[in-house]
Amino acid sequence: MKGLYRICVMVALATTSAVALSQGAGGPPSPEAQAKAAIETRQGLFKVIANQNGPIGAMLRNQREVDTALVTQRMQRIKVLSEMIPEVFALDTRQYKDTKTAALDGIWNSQADFKAKAEALGKATDIVLAVSKTGDKEATLKALRENIGKGCSGCHDNYRAKP
Repeated sequence: MKGLYRICVMVALATTSAVALSQGAGGPPSPEAQAKAAIETRQGLFKVIANQNGPIGAMLRNQREVDTALVTQRMQRIKVLSEMIPEVFALDTRQYKDTKTAALDGIWNSQADFKAKAEALGKATDIVLAVSKTGDKEATLKALRENIGKGCSGCHDNYRAKP
């Protein structure tokens, strides 16, 4: 859990730094600065999730040996990070176009569904965790294929602009 703590601290520091920088010399940040900080925080969170998922993707592509202990570690982290997703999208930033974002309007038009999709990712990690803790490499790969991809794509398909 020490690694997870470091990740959460990194996200928190990035958020704090973005808000502090946006405040400037005096007073509270402008709505534009708040939106920019929110967007940067979201992007930072997803970069950390992608970082944690990297070795797992390599395992699924047969580019790395399956390591069930590593899968367990990374799934624990992704579970916690997935719980932060709805929170970092609380501020509707659609009207602010100065910071590039792949977030689609549907996030704010369908908050309940968006939150449910984030929760589905957390549930998918729970399934993989249960299997990876057994040490069974083949079953872990199967659980990853059947759950994590669906957990990610469920949100990406509806709420993220295509790259």
